[in-house]
Amino acid sequence: MPQGRIMKALSGFYYVRWEQGTAACRARGKFRAEGVTPLVGDFVAFEPEANGSGTVTEVLPRKNRFLRPAVANVDALVLLCANVNPVTDPFLVDRVAVIAEHVGCGVLICINKCDLDPGDELWNAFTRNTGYPVLRTSAVTGEGVEELTGLIRGRTVAFTGNSGVGKSSLLKCIAPSLEVQVGEVSRALGRGRHTTRHIELYDAGEDTLIADTPGFSSFDLSRMPPIPKEELQRCFPEFLPYLGRCRFDDCAHLKEPGCAVLDALRAGNIAPSRHRSYVRLREAAGQLKAWEQK
Repeated sequence: MPQGRIMKALSGFYYVRWEQGTAACRARGKFRAEGVTPLVGDFVAFEPEANGSGTVTEVLPRKNRFLRPAVANVDALVLLCANVNPVTDPFLVDRVAVIAEHVGCGVLICINKCDLDPGDELWNAFTRNTGYPVLRTSAVTGEGVEELTGLIRGRTVAFTGNSGVGKSSLLKCIAPSLEVQVGEVSRALGRGRHTTRHIELYDAGEDTLIADTPGFSSFDLSRMPPIPKEELQRCFPEFLPYLGRCRFDDCAHLKEPGCAVLDALRAGNIAPSRHRSYVRLREAAGQLKAWEQK
């Protein structure tokens, strides 16, 4: 049976790209009974028909998925932030990065609008032993655009950031054809209407796919699965070298004596803003009911 990848989901149809083109498919009824919903980005098996349509029969194993936007098999989230017009709260970036870590998705951080402000505080926080690629970017001067293009080449990525951070302008720089396609679709569907559920992977060339959804440009954090507090510590890469080295096996890395993570924080190996984000997220996770953590 042929296999392909869902590039777009719209009005109950899944547009599957395969070696012979694109087939507009419906999903087999069994998916609803099994509680499975095919997502944009899914690799699927399907039964093609002579008229160019088909039926999705199987969703192949995913490496990750997000709920809003509903997209699967993302190689990296490109998190945009800025220190000007508007100033990004580092906690927003940390929260999305933690979600990406939890589902096994890569993280790439762009400090955008660096022609107006270099964002030194953000740079110092995100480059301190996180292991994340961090770029300064500007759609005005072109700084970082070539490097960003190289880092996402051949990958499936999704861009996100707070409103006004410059996502559209940066996308226009790295993939001009993508900006045109998204604009055409947005006019047809009505960008900004929150009822639209259209999601699509756009081909930016050189095997690069960029996920975009008319109606919103940021991940809806309220609809992401909660992360149990015991797992949260592993979603901060700079914590990992110190886990298991604390005096107490159940150390929460908050104020316990003999905590290796707190020692690293005091030594300057962990950015204070990152640890503050950990504390906020852990407090929120501690309020979850048992059934919410399953």
